Amino acid sequence: MKNHTRVSRAAFLLFAIAAHAQAALDDASVAGVVTDVSGTPVRNANVSIQNASGTSVSEQKTDAAGRFTIGHIAPGTYAVVVSAPGFASANSIATTGPDATGAVNVQLARSDVLDVQVNAKRLDQARNGLSPETGSSVYRFSQADIDALPAGADTPLNQVLLQAPGVASDSYGQLHVRGDHADLQYRINGIIIPEPISGFGQTLDTRIIDQVNLLTGALPAQYGYRTAGIVDIRTRTGDTGNGGTVDVFGGSHQTLKTSADVFGSQGPFSYYFSGSLGVDNLGIENPTSGASAIHDHTRQGDAFGYMSYIINPLTRVSLMFGTTSNQFEIPNTPGLPTSFTLNGNTTFDSSQLNETQSELNNFAAVALQGTNGGALDYQVALFTRYTRTQFNPDPVGDLLFNGVASQDFHSNSANGVQADTTWRLNDKHTVRAGLFFQQEHAVFDDSVNVFATDDARNPLSDQPFNIHDSSSKTGYLYSAYVQDEWKLTNKLTLNYGLRYDRMDEYVSASQLSPRIGLVYALTPATTFHAGYARYFTPPAFELLSGSTISRFNGTTNQSPSSQNDPVQPERSHYFDLGVTQRLGSSVTLGLDAYYKKATNLLDEGQFGSALIFTPFNYAYGRVYGLEFSANYRQNNVSAYLNLAYSRAQGKQIDSAQFNFDPQELAYISDHWVYLDHDQRITASFGGTYDLGKTTFTFDGLVGTGLRSGFANTDRLPVYAQINLGVIQHFNQPLIGKFDARLLVINALNRVYELRDGSGIGVGAPQYGPHFAIYAGLTKHF
Repeated sequence: MKNHTRVSRAAFLLFAIAAHAQAALDDASVAGVVTDVSGTPVRNANVSIQNASGTSVSEQKTDAAGRFTIGHIAPGTYAVVVSAPGFASANSIATTGPDATGAVNVQLARSDVLDVQVNAKRLDQARNGLSPETGSSVYRFSQADIDALPAGADTPLNQVLLQAPGVASDSYGQLHVRGDHADLQYRINGIIIPEPISGFGQTLDTRIIDQVNLLTGALPAQYGYRTAGIVDIRTRTGDTGNGGTVDVFGGSHQTLKTSADVFGSQGPFSYYFSGSLGVDNLGIENPTSGASAIHDHTRQGDAFGYMSYIINPLTRVSLMFGTTSNQFEIPNTPGLPTSFTLNGNTTFDSSQLNETQSELNNFAAVALQGTNGGALDYQVALFTRYTRTQFNPDPVGDLLFNGVASQDFHSNSANGVQADTTWRLNDKHTVRAGLFFQQEHAVFDDSVNVFATDDARNPLSDQPFNIHDSSSKTGYLYSAYVQDEWKLTNKLTLNYGLRYDRMDEYVSASQLSPRIGLVYALTPATTFHAGYARYFTPPAFELLSGSTISRFNGTTNQSPSSQNDPVQPERSHYFDLGVTQRLGSSVTLGLDAYYKKATNLLDEGQFGSALIFTPFNYAYGRVYGLEFSANYRQNNVSAYLNLAYSRAQGKQIDSAQFNFDPQELAYISDHWVYLDHDQRITASFGGTYDLGKTTFTFDGLVGTGLRSGFANTDRLPVYAQINLGVIQHFNQPLIGKFDARLLVINALNRVYELRDGSGIGVGAPQYGPHFAIYAGLTKHF
């Protein structure tokens, strides 16, 4: 009996020791808080603690503050799985030890937010499907590509496009794609944005871009109106989350630019807003070879907004708007002699001229876009735009140097509707159709001070007088198209269609234009494309004027010629053939050839004192060329090279002849002449190298020179420009993510001349930028 009692006591003692040991083992805990994306606590969320095998060890509900504490678990690593009605489930990892609590914070996204993101992506894909690329040449820039440029998002849009093949640079920020003057169409999220009056400033800020595609060649029937290139922009949105950036950029020429954007969503509503303000002392290219221009201060600002609301999973309404306001001083050339006498005075320091120009561009569009989830996609958009430009002369200096001091005001308002649809008949046929209508109203109001002259164009007096020249005009554009994308085989796709265009402006004209394009995937790595397009290109209505040139006869503003036939739309046949070859996963090569034969070939020139372009026609035109592109991307290295050969010629000017000297008119009537923007060889190149959180980047341009001299019979020398940059990415405690960049423009400081003031429709000399240093800082939120 005594022995039995001792055994029982020993067993009890062992049991007590084992229980205490197990309690010690199970004395760990996990605690935390559950919130939604806005930081609001989520009550009654179910929190499950799971071990490595996925077995639930313990569960608990969160309290009113979203908090939970689960104790008496063994030390170790656990998965914390949280679910709640109306939210998507989420999980986190917690590690706990003896007498230690593993702390976690779990954020739940409402399930309707995920639905909104899925719906937005579905609608984006449907909208992109409205814009085919079959048979045309496409060059793409992503937001990452733009950020990797030396100036990043502070790179003007025209300089981004210069990195594409076949794009040549000109003064005042002009671009020439495949030998055409301007003739670029800008689309934002599939909606055509009416073009502004030509000026120096950029209307669209690069930072709004998520992706931009440049389409050239034989375009499908969907694309008309402007056809040298389609700048197809997909903007950033707030569909994927909340955030924003603040950017400060500055450096040489007293440059200072501040920019910001913000984006986000709340349920089915999403938004993106951006804006920038900048000043510098090199707003327009320097007319001299000096490092700093005289009288070249500029102030520029812009804003953009995009808002969308998903009505239901298959329908979305969106609103976008933009505004740009630019103020420019016109740079001066010192030491110029005067040519006229004003009130007995014949002297004026040309470095003290005070000419200015202001530009304002506003646009807005509202769109209803939808899909039935399969066969049918559509987008209907209403758009409006107002643009104005005002040139202010130096009232004394311009009379002494030019004999004319003209204050020119041009404005244009445009309103219209665009509708595009896609109907997938079956696996082989996708039919697209659409309509476009635009009404424009242009106003011209010029106040011109001139001197009276005799028949020999000699001044009769040194006392000027004023002629008020004003006019207005309303014009209309109509378009319709239908096309079928036919998958003949798994490798061969045919896109064929018809487009009808009509214009009722200063002249009335129309055309039915066939389009056909082929894409043949010979192998997964080799793709051929070929196409033919008949184009109908109206002249830029906002640049045409109904003023009577005879009003200035007998004055210093009398035109060289009295002939003024109306500017006609350009009609052309366009042929394109190309091949793309992938070499492994890193290298892509492209080769493309094109030929355009035109009647009433459109061109533009600067003929007056205001830096506003005037359209005119060559009766006959021919443009042809060859483009090569190479892209390399692997791991932390990327590079590209584009090389283009182009010839652009015209013969016999048959409109707006009053702008030309009679000798030039006579020569051009019997000779094929090069267009002023013709450049035989154009090259662009660049690349990046990522080393940890540092990116080294460069880009460059090379050209054989634009045309110059009498009837463009000469050309300017070869030029080259290389830009270097380094970008450092930071992610610091308290501060968070931000980027710093340093860049050098024209690192080799090769001074080159874009224009020398001669050539058809060329107003003044312009030089490329000198060596300059800039820096930028971007904070991400």
